[in-house]
Amino acid sequence: MFNRNRSLRRAAAVASISLVAGCGVFSGSSTTDSGPIVVGTTSAPSTLDPAGSWDGSWELFRNIYQTLLAYPNGATTPQPDAASKCAFTDSGNRTYRCELRSGMKFADGDTLDATAVKYSIDRIRNINAPSGPAGLLGSLDRVQALGDREVVFHLKKADATFPFVLATPAMSIVDPDDYPAHSLRKDSSVHGSGPYTLKSYDEGKKAELVRNDNYQGFADRKNGAVTIRYFQDSATMVRALRSGDIDVTYRGLAASDIVALQAHRNTDLQLIDGTGTDISYLVFNPKDPWAKLPAVRKAVAQLVDRSAIAHTVYKGTVDPLYSMVPAGLTGHTTGFFDDYGDPSTSKARKMLADAGITQRVPLTFWYTTDRYGSETAKMFQLLKQQLDDSGLFTITLESRPWKTYVVGYQKGEYPVFGRGWFPDFPDADNFIAPFVGEQNALGTPYPSPVITGRLLPQSRTESDRGEVVKDFEEAQQILVNDARLIPIWQGRQYVAASDDVSGGEQALDPSTIMMMWELHRKTSW
Repeated sequence: MFNRNRSLRRAAAVASISLVAGCGVFSGSSTTDSGPIVVGTTSAPSTLDPAGSWDGSWELFRNIYQTLLAYPNGATTPQPDAASKCAFTDSGNRTYRCELRSGMKFADGDTLDATAVKYSIDRIRNINAPSGPAGLLGSLDRVQALGDREVVFHLKKADATFPFVLATPAMSIVDPDDYPAHSLRKDSSVHGSGPYTLKSYDEGKKAELVRNDNYQGFADRKNGAVTIRYFQDSATMVRALRSGDIDVTYRGLAASDIVALQAHRNTDLQLIDGTGTDISYLVFNPKDPWAKLPAVRKAVAQLVDRSAIAHTVYKGTVDPLYSMVPAGLTGHTTGFFDDYGDPSTSKARKMLADAGITQRVPLTFWYTTDRYGSETAKMFQLLKQQLDDSGLFTITLESRPWKTYVVGYQKGEYPVFGRGWFPDFPDADNFIAPFVGEQNALGTPYPSPVITGRLLPQSRTESDRGEVVKDFEEAQQILVNDARLIPIWQGRQYVAASDDVSGGEQALDPSTIMMMWELHRKTSW
């Protein structure tokens, strides 16, 4: 394994914990006989098949499937999980070898061997689903299964980030007998080897997880079962928390609800505020006659008031972001502020005039109605106001639910659209590579030969990620100059829970996915 930037803060590090107090003192020991821990979220899976998802479905995958590597509590670099050991076996970071734990089985008792691992990775590339994670495997040449327990990954080029890719829930190991090689599963059954097995699933409503007795890995399950409930909005979810219908909330807490929880310190709830690396940004489609013009994009970048969005819409629960790479990671800069400064109508007008554009520019901004929190619509309304009030733009707003929204941007239907990004892994590479190239996670081609042909390959030869600062700073400046992607804000992670539940601080891995097995009820003494 390799060292990461020493200054990288663990994404789940607790900045502050407001505990309001109940009656008595609690110990940290767990109980497993008081019913399942019930977790609420507004981020429902789009699929149960790992080969079809590069989105929030990973939250569920982490707990019911298994990967060769993952993040134990406190780790910021991937550690063996289904594997007993993994390492690069050459000096050029092109051959990566893993050995599985002995006696591995799926939850239904089928054997999990090296062939199953190879099948699972090959299947992702064979299916190449439009919204799937095949793009993460761009550096992979082939997978080789040696005997029952040894898997070798041969890379086309050096890639020091490959262990981080293997640790994403996208690389979940599936049973070859139950998952077709060239198509996605459509049913609601799951055959994995993770800490839990999926007892039942009601799409968009509920997932019931129970302990997988065949599990072998590092997860120390501190509860007997977990039920995940999916909510349409934060307000309904918080009401369920206050009434005791759920024990924990995660993903989708609205700013107003966070502020309210912070203000009421004499209740029986706790709020955990952790560092986050999720970001929100705008994407410009070069197929649109206006969005393809650099002067138009730069004028938008000049007018966006990030501080107003952070404070007016999000009540200070997010921070303004001036780089696609969030603060806390190697490669973060403040390039958009350095080049554009404070919002300025006069500067934006000059940018357009210099390009011969004197009319109000018509643009349609798209956003999703049921992802990234209830503030999304308010943010886009404020963006529209900021741009319309300049007299330089006429903004039309359109929206769709997530499932159809994804299809739309993958087809290139939107001139400008909003996206949120929770990292696949905590490295600057993952905030640049997925968005550039002819094929990328946005469905909007962004050829950038310097980034894809030199800077990313060059950075991936370096195992010490603290040594790639200059590469990522240069890549960031290219993104600023192009203004194809405009960062808006960087989030924090909030977990609200009843005061008889522990483990929220330990439950977030460095990519801010919740490890449900860390949650448990306190026992009084």
